[in-house]
Formats: sequence, C-alpha cells, structure tokens
Amino acid sequence: MEIRIFETCRQACQAAALVMGAQIVSKPDSILGLATGSTPIPAYQELIRLYQEGIVDFSRVRSFNLDEYVGIPEDHPCSYHRFMRDELFDHVNILKENTHVPSGLSRDLEGDALAYDAAIEAAGGLDIQLLGIGRNGHIGFNEPADVFTPQCHVVELTESTIDANKRFFDSADDVPRRAVSLGVGTIMKAATVLLIATGEDKAEAVRLSVKGEITPRVPASILKAHRHVLFFLDQAAASRL
Repeated sequence: MEIRIFETCRQACQAAALVMGAQIVSKPDSILGLATGSTPIPAYQELIRLYQEGIVDFSRVRSFNLDEYVGIPEDHPCSYHRFMRDELFDHVNILKENTHVPSGLSRDLEGDALAYDAAIEAAGGLDIQLLGIGRNGHIGFNEPADVFTPQCHVVELTESTIDANKRFFDSADDVPRRAVSLGVGTIMKAATVLLIATGEDKAEAVRLSVKGEITPRVPASILKAHRHVLFFLDQAAASRL
C-alpha cells in the first residue's frame, strides 16, 4: 500500500488524474474502473483538461463503473449513468459503446450483475480501479457486512450511506434503498487500485482501513491485501493516521 498525502482535495484529485492519464498514455486501450460521487469530480475535471490539451486520447478506452442505484431511470439527475455523462463522458472522445454502467432497472438484477462481471473479464480485466470511500468504510456500495462479497451484486444500502447521499436528492426519502455494485473480489482483481479520500469526515474510515485489521465490517480494509494500491489523501482525510 502506497499512501500519498496532499495539502488540498484538488491536489489529491489532480494527482489521481495524472496517474489515470499516464495509464491511458501507456496503454491507449486501457480498461478503466470508474467511480461516482463528489470526491472524484475534480479528478474528472483534470482528465478533461488533459484531453482538451491533446495529452490524453480516450478513443480506445473502455470503462466500467462501480455501481448504480436500483429503480431510477438512466436520465434521472441522480443516476450514475447521468453523472458520468455530465462529469466526464460528454467532454472527452470516449465512444458511448465503450462505456458501461450497471443496470438498476433490469427485471433480473442479479443475473445482469453476474453478466456485468463476465463482461469485465471478457474485456481483459480492469487496468486501474478508481475508488472513493464511504464514512463507514464502504467501497463501491459494498457496505459493512459479515463477509466480503466477491461478485457484482445487489446491495441493501445502510442508513449511513443513505444519509450521506441524501444531499443529492430532494430528501432522504427519495434516496433509493438498493444499488448494484461491483463486489470486493472484482475490485481486488484490478491491476491497480487508486483510492481518493478527502475531508475530515473520511478520516476515521481511512484510519480503520489503513491501520485496522482486515474485516468486512470495514470493506476498504481488504485493499491492504492488494498487490498495488494507492491511497491519495488530503491532509484532513489523513489526519488520524
């Protein structure tokens, strides 16, 4: 595990974007695992800048997102399909058919989740997986549990996660109670895992993930067993290390 601490959130995200940009430059047909939420937005802004300046070309890149809410349309303002279009895809030259986000509307959610895993395997696996971290230590929507879930699956969201995400909706009652998420096993198969954590409210989750035992009660703690994992933190998120 490599931990890098930056003074500000933006510096941490810009550094993460440079790592991802370097991955694309070195392998133009890279398979990217992408994340949503407020944390990676500055990283996506930096990737857009690198594209606009002709440094990074997304034309051969393929992407697989971590997760999606169950039960909201793809064009809903809070869907992760919409988030990725607004924050990255519509601003770079990635082909629409090369972008993938789990379906939250399927009549067979579990079957489609397993097919999503199979599609990642068929593509050759993830070259780099971008992650954030929840206040309860979740990665993707893998919530604290008794066991680690290896495959893409349907998740019942915890009250902590619902509370954290309610700011994106009109009220907590509007936040979906379920989501589809890559499993911990799929995340751990990525060649590189890059986790960005910013803000003091993530400091305890970071501490438990880095210094605590590996336990499914803190899902991000499993990353200590990964062969190449980077934690990019701002000073606030690193304050309890």
